[in-house]
Amino acid sequence: MKRTAPAPLSVWRTLNLDDFLIGAPHYPEHVDESYWQRDAERMAAAGFNVVRLGEFAWHIMEPREGAFDFSLFDRAIEVLGAQGIKTIFCTPTATPPRWLTATYPEVLRVDENGRVATHGSRQHADTNSPVYRLHSRRITKALADHYRDNPHVVGWQTDNELNTTSSTSYSEATERAFRRYLTDRYETIDALNFAWGGNFWATAYDNFDQVTVPRQHNPGFPSPGQVQDYHRFLAHATAAFQHDQVQILRRANPDWFIFHNLGRLEDIDFRGRFGQDLDFLGFDIYPMLYDEMRRTGGHAATQALHLDICRAYGGNFIVPEQASGFGAQPGFSTMTPEPGEMRRMALSSVARGADGLMFFRWRPAHYGAEIYWMGIIDHDDVPRRRYKEAAEFARDIARIKRDLLGTIVRMDVAIAGADFDNQEAYKTYPMGMPSPLEDAVHLHRYCHSKGIACGFIHPEDDLSRIKLLYVPHWVMWKPEWNANIEAFVRNGGTLVIGAMTGTRDEHNHIPTVLAPGRGLSELCGVRVEEFGRVAEPGADGLFGLNGTEFGLHSPARRLAASSAARGYTFVLGNREHEAAHLYELLDVDADVEVLGRWSSRFASGRAAVTRRKVGDGSAIYMGTYLTDALVESLAEQVFARAGIAPLVADLPANVEVTVREAVDRKLLFVLNTDEGTVDLSSLPSGVDLLSGKELDGRLSLGHHGCAVIRFH
Repeated sequence: MKRTAPAPLSVWRTLNLDDFLIGAPHYPEHVDESYWQRDAERMAAAGFNVVRLGEFAWHIMEPREGAFDFSLFDRAIEVLGAQGIKTIFCTPTATPPRWLTATYPEVLRVDENGRVATHGSRQHADTNSPVYRLHSRRITKALADHYRDNPHVVGWQTDNELNTTSSTSYSEATERAFRRYLTDRYETIDALNFAWGGNFWATAYDNFDQVTVPRQHNPGFPSPGQVQDYHRFLAHATAAFQHDQVQILRRANPDWFIFHNLGRLEDIDFRGRFGQDLDFLGFDIYPMLYDEMRRTGGHAATQALHLDICRAYGGNFIVPEQASGFGAQPGFSTMTPEPGEMRRMALSSVARGADGLMFFRWRPAHYGAEIYWMGIIDHDDVPRRRYKEAAEFARDIARIKRDLLGTIVRMDVAIAGADFDNQEAYKTYPMGMPSPLEDAVHLHRYCHSKGIACGFIHPEDDLSRIKLLYVPHWVMWKPEWNANIEAFVRNGGTLVIGAMTGTRDEHNHIPTVLAPGRGLSELCGVRVEEFGRVAEPGADGLFGLNGTEFGLHSPARRLAASSAARGYTFVLGNREHEAAHLYELLDVDADVEVLGRWSSRFASGRAAVTRRKVGDGSAIYMGTYLTDALVESLAEQVFARAGIAPLVADLPANVEVTVREAVDRKLLFVLNTDEGTVDLSSLPSGVDLLSGKELDGRLSLGHHGCAVIRFH
């Protein structure tokens, strides 16, 4: 598992490792030491090559301040190493020991209502606390110094799922750090007052010492600029907390790889310092925790969505925690993968960019807040179907990894994503309308169902590999992106801009030029003269990473739905559509083709969807939000012209297809996400690496069956 220098962050980045990491998070401290040898032997027999240790064991490593004892993990690592199992160690800073929180109570997290957290859970320490950061550096250095020459320790995970339990903080330390951040950012109080619109509602400050973090329990709403800067600060502070640890680990042994495992994507700017510090990113994947559409196969589409979102932040990644079975904490539980489904979900992760995967967890806990969260081995120490599926997946990886490593995931259709400022800007002023991600889900799910290569990309990335880019109402459009976007279009790409794009600047101010703003207005040949709400269309619930709601059923959305009473329609192609959430009236240039016109109320006859030819490509503007029906019409109007076609023709329902490719090879993943048998007849000729069989374009897949076809 040799580490090489990482490439710059990009959706097209491959991992800087020479082997596929496969294994499980392991907690030797949870069981009697007599189990350890048997555990290591079973792991090796299953084909595992790595475990992850130590993320919640600070109290064992330092039972008293300054008294370090790593002997338990020394013995565990040696037992594993003797069986060829390498160790990824974790900095244990998600769970400070009781002596620390008792001696230094100022490290405890404070919520918006001033309530101080107590010991007895996790992530109850405030990472903004200078005292906590000091102790975080202490334990990290002690671990790094102790294991710097241990040949079995190959890499490190920083902390554990930072900001998953809570990302916000309202402690005195946070207030002080926030003021320092603002002083560095703005330098003068006048500059801050301008950015936050201090002349509105008399919200101006006389000096930085008066500034507080925004709180939602005020009678009115805080300035969007203040809220945006608070979350920018939280992301900055999270990166600084991690940076402390990364510096220590790099100095101790530069050959170690370092990553972090993300759960919820809250208040972390992956493309900033946080991601740049790491060799690659890790994302914890729990498909059946995302939504409740188990019986309709909806969790497969949602898993694909989340994997594609993750890949946009830094290219290929690893999965430090992949669901293996039923999962639960006292407040929730997941559905249970059926036989074959655990393996199929793991291969879905690989198909969409994972170059390492660890099943959570090796064995379940017998006590604590996750006693019903199942592992590879059952509570009675018996390996059953999950162990067999894990071993089968390891054999799959052994068959494909030589062809797999060094490949990237193909994208023909790309959705603008992975931009911290835009995802936060929406939250500062949602108005009850869908977020950019909620809007984009319509396009992603259409492509997933049709077998079209789709994913997420940042406008700064290399766009030459994609054919179509959809921008889902990014309200903060930055001028520095214009040159890359225009070059993409002139070189033959198709750009689709969604409503409300470019309506704010970096401070959440409305610009004095009409949306979509300088650069995009000229490229598309349109300017938005007016916009308004329309009646709310029906929508199913969509859930976010690790169970967090995207917001379709939030109180603000329900309020907006009750107040929006006017519907608007438009015609695109030969089909009439109901506008979603919002209409825009467009002023268009003479060389702009009108693809769709409003067909109701006072907007009748005005342009709703436009296209302007630019070089060898085209720029399309849509004056409303997406619906499933609109995506279908847009695909009919645009996809064939843009050279976009399914990876597999006549794709049966509930079959997922993805291509990973390099210059000299292509791998087509064909995964049956349902229980029934499916027959495919339009596949490329090649060899199925999983079975070793030559295929002539036809294949039958049984219950959750999988194939990986190498073709040219």
